[in-house]
Amino acid sequence: MSRQNILTGSPWEDKMGYCRAVRIGNIIEVSGTVAIVDGETVKADDAFAQTNNIIERIAKVLEEAGASLNDVVRTRIFTTDIAQFDNIAKAHGAFFKDIKPTTGIYEISKLVSPDYLVEIEFTAVV
Repeated sequence: MSRQNILTGSPWEDKMGYCRAVRIGNIIEVSGTVAIVDGETVKADDAFAQTNNIIERIAKVLEEAGASLNDVVRTRIFTTDIAQFDNIAKAHGAFFKDIKPTTGIYEISKLVSPDYLVEIEFTAVV
């Protein structure tokens, strides 16, 4: 089976030795992804905007891999503040209301930067 690595140009990809997503056959695994916090449209204290930003960006990654959000069968959501559940769920639900992948949400102690409230992993099957 052939392997397709999807890179996004992040400096972390070479530094850490990973890629944003890997497609082997009909399975696509997407690395944990955090938002691009710009301080304007996506702020460090806005879990809803961060979740939206992540899913919008991953939709483009999936497209490059020959898939779409409709092909997502699982999401794994990590947050540093489980009290943000409703905001995260609202954003996730806006994209996945009809698709309904399996999911889990987990509170963790921290992410790579204090600006990040949410990180999401995705699995898609085409």
